[in-house]
Amino acid sequence: MQGTVDGFTYGLVTPLVAYLMACLGGALGLRCTTRSMLVARSWRAGWLALGSAAIGSGIWTMHFIAMMGFTVKETPIHYDKPTTFASLGVAIVMVGIGIFIVGYRGARGTALFTGGTITGLGVASMHYLGMAGMRLNGKLEYNTLTVSASVVIAVVAATAALWAAGQVRGFLWSVGASLVMGLAVSGMHYTGMAALSVHLHGASSTPGGDSPAALLAPMMIGPLAFLCLAGVVVMFDPMMVMGKPDWTPTENRPGIPAHPAAPHPGRRPPSGAERNQRHRSSRTPQSW
Repeated sequence: MQGTVDGFTYGLVTPLVAYLMACLGGALGLRCTTRSMLVARSWRAGWLALGSAAIGSGIWTMHFIAMMGFTVKETPIHYDKPTTFASLGVAIVMVGIGIFIVGYRGARGTALFTGGTITGLGVASMHYLGMAGMRLNGKLEYNTLTVSASVVIAVVAATAALWAAGQVRGFLWSVGASLVMGLAVSGMHYTGMAALSVHLHGASSTPGGDSPAALLAPMMIGPLAFLCLAGVVVMFDPMMVMGKPDWTPTENRPGIPAHPAAPHPGRRPPSGAERNQRHRSSRTPQSW
């Protein structure tokens, strides 16, 4: 027996809030990735780690806010906590691998393709692992073609977003990229949900795990608190809005010679009398 699946129990409320969360995580993550390309190498890993955690937390929160609107009419839905939070770890780790590749190798060529592919697979893995944490009186079945389409959407979106982060064109450019990334992540989620059907078991039973309401509190308190903290770090970084480096090598600063003149070996520095004589000579006009 097939279950009656409804992904929009609360209308457009859950999709819109989920989209905003995906945009928030994407915006913070992409700005941190951009920032990592503008700082000294010693600071790069910290910015990339912050960006990875922001994107991973954003897409994970987006997924479960969207799942608040998902119901199967004939059975209650519960969630297994370890599997659910394992999907958060998978998202952060895999997104981090892709971002670190682009952060250290550049957003072009093979590095961009590899980083975008791993990041996109991380988004898809988070989604389907989170779905595997569902507990209900039935079996989840997926359409292979639609699942493949959702994975392709995730990979293409991640690659495009990382490319945009590597362009370093300022705040508005990153905002636009994050809006596109949020749309793509949401599109990937609902494409994956469209691939789902539920085959109900004959005997009625109460599924194990926690209800969506029981998971909502830690979901909002944990990752959302982190996103707020990441947002504060980004806001108070002086160069984040301009998208320009905050450090300039000494040899490139105006008014400072690139290579200060070194004293000639074996030549003693001029005495005070010699310096005064040279100064007077330079001020005396010469006749030709």
